[in-house]
Amino acid sequence: MNLHFDQRLAKNYHSQAQIIRVLSEAWVKNNGYCPNCNTQPLREFANGKPVADFYCSTCTEQYELKSKKATLSNIINDGAYKTMIERINSDDNPSFFFLTYSKALTVNNFMIIPKHFFTPDIIIKRNPLSATAKRAGWIGCNIDLRHVPESGKIFLVKDQHVIPRDNVTQQFQKTLFLREQSSTSRGWTLDIWQCVDRLDTHFSLNQAYAFSDELQLKHPNNNHIKDKIRQQLQVLRDKGIIEFINRGNYRKLY
Repeated sequence: MNLHFDQRLAKNYHSQAQIIRVLSEAWVKNNGYCPNCNTQPLREFANGKPVADFYCSTCTEQYELKSKKATLSNIINDGAYKTMIERINSDDNPSFFFLTYSKALTVNNFMIIPKHFFTPDIIIKRNPLSATAKRAGWIGCNIDLRHVPESGKIFLVKDQHVIPRDNVTQQFQKTLFLREQSSTSRGWTLDIWQCVDRLDTHFSLNQAYAFSDELQLKHPNNNHIKDKIRQQLQVLRDKGIIEFINRGNYRKLY
């Protein structure tokens, strides 16, 4: 995988935003692959496709690309709020590639977050543009990556180190069980998964219970929070995310 942008492609562009869009999309087209099935190359959608940039011709996975200079932050600026919410709630919502690049226009990090980690909670509505703005009243959004468990952040390139493709595909496919869940069940699994992220590699059931008040605030109509914690720990155990050590004790497998 060549980590350098082909700067020759930018010679006909003057806007920095256009230059980065052209260079980053060309880099993904030439170097990227489908993390789900390992197919290369990815295909480009025609211009104007809402939210998606690429798709896999083998498994039909769709991908949207977000590029940024320097480091990847937890809050990512995105487009129209309404369009994003409609897209992630649809049956063909895309997974997201996040690419960071250096001043020298080389790729520092290239990460995918699979679409099954996206829920409406991850999308933050921005305030409408002011009445004096060119697009007065337009409402954009941000993507809050803090709501994504660490296992849902799958690197293809990390700190300019290319991750073996088989490792990427294995990690991607290990999370696919989330697609089999209803939106409610998936939301609970992701909530507990994020709590587990905040614990040490070895943790106890009582440590997981410590998140009960926090989860109660998020799910005020549920009066059986500890039951849900135990249930979702079992789901994560059955799917190989954590393992049961002995009574009341667990170990993370990531």
